[in-house]
Amino acid sequence: MPDIDAITLLKNDHKAVEKLFKRFEKAGGGAAKTKRKIVDDIIRELSIHAEIEEQMFYPAVRAAEVPDAKDMVLESLEEHGVAKWLLSELDGMDPEAERFDAKVTVLIEAIRHHIEEEEGEMFPAVRKVLKRKALTELGGSMDRAKGIVPTHPHPRSPDTPPGNIAGGLASAAIDRARDAGREALERAKKAVP
Repeated sequence: MPDIDAITLLKNDHKAVEKLFKRFEKAGGGAAKTKRKIVDDIIRELSIHAEIEEQMFYPAVRAAEVPDAKDMVLESLEEHGVAKWLLSELDGMDPEAERFDAKVTVLIEAIRHHIEEEEGEMFPAVRKVLKRKALTELGGSMDRAKGIVPTHPHPRSPDTPPGNIAGGLASAAIDRARDAGREALERAKKAVP
C-alpha cells in the first residue's frame, strides 16, 4: 500500500463502515443471516478502528498540542466506550433477538455522530498542526497496527496508553485465536455434505 496519511486512513475506515451501515439498513426484515454477517463485519471494522485511534492517533493529537485536543479526545474516548458496549452486546447476539435491530440502529446513529465530529472538527484542527510528513508516518504506523490490534470490542479494557497497548496485545491474541476457530468451524460446516 502506498503511503497514506493518518487522517485519510481514518476517513477511509469511516467510508468502509458507512457502506456496511447502508447494507444493514437495506437488508430489511427476514434477513437474519445476512444481518449477522454484516454486524460481524461492523464489529471487526469498528474494533480495529477504535484501537488504532486510541493507541496511536489520539495520543499523537494530544502530543501535538492541537487546540482543544484534550476535550475532543476525551469526548471521542467516551463515544468509543459507548460504542464498545453496544458492539460487545451485539457480538454473538442472535440476529433474530427482539432488540438486535434496535441495538444496531442505536450503534449506527452513535457512530455517524462520532464520524461527523471527527471529520468536521478534529481532523481539520489536526491538519493545521501536524505536518504532512508526520501524518504520513503516523498513517503508516496505524496501517501496520491494524494487523495486530484486537478485532472484537473490549469495553472494560483501558482506552489510553500505556494500559491500552499492553491490554490490546493480549486481547488481540485472544481475538485472533477466536476468529481462527470460528473460521475453521465455518469451513468444516461447509465441507460436510
